[in-house]
Amino acid sequence: MRKVNEECGVFGIWTPDTRNLSMMTYYGLFALQHRGQEAAGIAVNDEGIFRYYRDLGLVNEIFTPKQLERLGSGQIAVGHVRYSTSGITNRINAQPIVVNHVKGQMALCHNGNLVNSYELRLELENQGCIFQSTTDTEVISYIITRERLKTASIEDAVSNAMNIIKGAYSLAIMSPAKLIACRDINGFRPLCYGQTEDGAYIVASESCAIDAVGGKLIRELEPGEIIIINENGIESRREHCNKAKNRLCIFEYIYFARPDSIIEGASVHEARIRAGAFLALEHPAQADVVIGVPDSGLDAAIGYSRQSGIPYEIGLLKNKYVGRTFIAPDQAMRENLVKMKLNPISSVIKGKRVVLIDDSIVRGTTSSRLVKLIRDAGAKEIHMRVSAPPFINPCYYGTDIDSKENLIAVSHTTEEIAKVIGVDSLGFLSVENAKKLPITNKPSAGFCTACFDGDYPTQVPQRTEKNRFEKKRPMKKK
Repeated sequence: MRKVNEECGVFGIWTPDTRNLSMMTYYGLFALQHRGQEAAGIAVNDEGIFRYYRDLGLVNEIFTPKQLERLGSGQIAVGHVRYSTSGITNRINAQPIVVNHVKGQMALCHNGNLVNSYELRLELENQGCIFQSTTDTEVISYIITRERLKTASIEDAVSNAMNIIKGAYSLAIMSPAKLIACRDINGFRPLCYGQTEDGAYIVASESCAIDAVGGKLIRELEPGEIIIINENGIESRREHCNKAKNRLCIFEYIYFARPDSIIEGASVHEARIRAGAFLALEHPAQADVVIGVPDSGLDAAIGYSRQSGIPYEIGLLKNKYVGRTFIAPDQAMRENLVKMKLNPISSVIKGKRVVLIDDSIVRGTTSSRLVKLIRDAGAKEIHMRVSAPPFINPCYYGTDIDSKENLIAVSHTTEEIAKVIGVDSLGFLSVENAKKLPITNKPSAGFCTACFDGDYPTQVPQRTEKNRFEKKRPMKKK
């Protein structure tokens, strides 16, 4: 089975003059591809004329040179990469969502998950709204549009909407004249902005996307902050700031984000190095070599090696031309893809006691197949260390952990999991040390660890299943 996955990445750019924004947005989304591989989309604003395209697939598959030429140049653009945590994998659920209303157009990109989307959707449907997709992003678009009809500006509408929508959301919004970005009051999902030397402003889920288009990171948006970018420069609105404790998802540092990104002032790479060092202190092992599972386990493996003194080696080779295993349509194909994706280097492993570092264990089946590959390569012993605590609770804020039933740590002890996956020993990072991974200069920094400890910062949604809007309604008995 697949790893835990994040919902998506957002990107937006505003320029003081007309430029080839379709290509720049393409580069930004390419840098964010790790955040979602199911679908992608770009919308470009050329003096109030919106051109957009979205489809299923990877960024480089969707946006051919011909498509990018059609999207063309403009002054504002937004883009999105998607992995579905709300709504099925379908072209209609791809983003940006483009809305036409009496006060103009709007293109919206969303990273996160609302906890009150089900109730809001029912309310909107009862008011006559007709939904084309099954995502909570369309719920947000309706709420903002409704508020826009009552307000003098799009930013006022966004501010009003933030009083209504609950949960995790980092938004990039394009109006005919403005680029707007905002972050929920808890700051569950990252969102930052930067600037190029020639005056373009960029907003993105991660700083690596700003780097990709030649910009420099300025800072993260604060939880609850709204920024507005237009010909007058950049404006910050903070009426929603300090309404709740900061709760950035700690899994951004463990797995989701790229290691070259800076989040909340902390290096993701350094956080993963620290995870490995903590693992070595918490769960030492008598071994000959430390290897990491590419890509997100490599940094932690280096940290474990440095702390323990056990040599680090590249023991698994990743085929970078094979997509993430969850893309495969069925279980048999997923099993084959695991073999295609990772191949052990026998000369490193054969006859050795191996410390294997991975970022997480969700259901255990992927780990079992990986361990078998290493056994077959001749490993004498395998001591697995995991740079995340055990998952024991669902996530409601933008990852696809929607049921306790699918979590192996709910029904098994660590020793039992070790037997199931076939390792000689197993150790997870503690929740206490997970919270210490980022070294940030922000005194207000806080982290959501609800999937590990059940400490939810918000209300729990009434309907939690991923495809809740695709469920058949029970037929009434006559």
